[in-house]
Amino acid sequence: MPLLSRMIGTPLAVDIGPGAVSGLAPLLADRRISSGGHVAVVVGPGLGEEIAATLRPSLENAVIWTVEGGTVDAASDLATRLRGGFYDAVVGIGGGRTIDTAKHAATLTGLPMVAVATSLAHDGLASPVASLEHDGRKASYGVQIPIAVMVDLDYVRRSELPMRRAGIGDTVSNLGAVADWRLAERERGEPVDGVAVMFAHTAAMAILHRPDGVEDDAFLIALADALVLSGLAMATAGSSRPCSGADHEILHAIDHLFPGTAHHGELAGAASLFTAFLRGDDAVFGALDGCLARHGLPRTPADLGLADAQFAQAVLYAPDTRPDRYTILEHLDLDGGEVQRRVSAFVEAVDS
Repeated sequence: MPLLSRMIGTPLAVDIGPGAVSGLAPLLADRRISSGGHVAVVVGPGLGEEIAATLRPSLENAVIWTVEGGTVDAASDLATRLRGGFYDAVVGIGGGRTIDTAKHAATLTGLPMVAVATSLAHDGLASPVASLEHDGRKASYGVQIPIAVMVDLDYVRRSELPMRRAGIGDTVSNLGAVADWRLAERERGEPVDGVAVMFAHTAAMAILHRPDGVEDDAFLIALADALVLSGLAMATAGSSRPCSGADHEILHAIDHLFPGTAHHGELAGAASLFTAFLRGDDAVFGALDGCLARHGLPRTPADLGLADAQFAQAVLYAPDTRPDRYTILEHLDLDGGEVQRRVSAFVEAVDS
């Protein structure tokens, strides 16, 4: 009998809106994740601690730990603490660093994980990937997707403006990632998952042309939806391929060569604009440029705080960050002089 369908893993619940955090305890019980609330709540500094304090009366059996996340060591330490007790699940509350740390630790210990996002800076809140630093370098680690995802807009609105805008860049960069995947299919016969492409492309297009912005609840809901959809695209593909192409190679190179330059999503947006220029895709280049400009996101190396020569250095180094990935950078295989020329032409095109 032919296989007529397939199962795609998704969270049991996704709750996006004002006051969503107040539904955490009922969600744990209703979804039978933890009827008694015996969970480990992992929070980051700032809003995570504030949210944990508000939840304590409704989660009397929970333990609450504050972690300085973002590293493999932090995730390993957290996993050790989890193994020392008996918990039904891990709840990660905070930004991307905290959630990625909790996802990795939960995977190491075989526990389900609930993501409670306080910012919309990138698509990690519902993805099967944790981006963590190890020995001074950031890398991506495969993890289980969260069993539930909550985004409370009351807290998202309080996050710093660059953090709210950064998720836009990460979302629209899906267009470049999909183009790179299609290129790898044509040039190397790499199989492309059409369902994953559909999720990733739909997420990007939901944001690309919207006239409203991060001060509007309707836009924040659309952005949260798009980030969750991007996570589902990666879960469907079994890799970050539908949401990570040459743009992410460049941003990881920048993170390595010039750490602290900008937020992940800001780098993704600017790098995706550059890769659209490399492809000669005028329609996508124009749409991306308009989107990034409309939301006040970086578009050029100078906007990122980099000299053109530094950006060119990152472009040259970028393929080394994903040796197994074929993108427009590997396809063109530009030497140092040609990269510098393309970067200069790109800056002129954006500034014109």
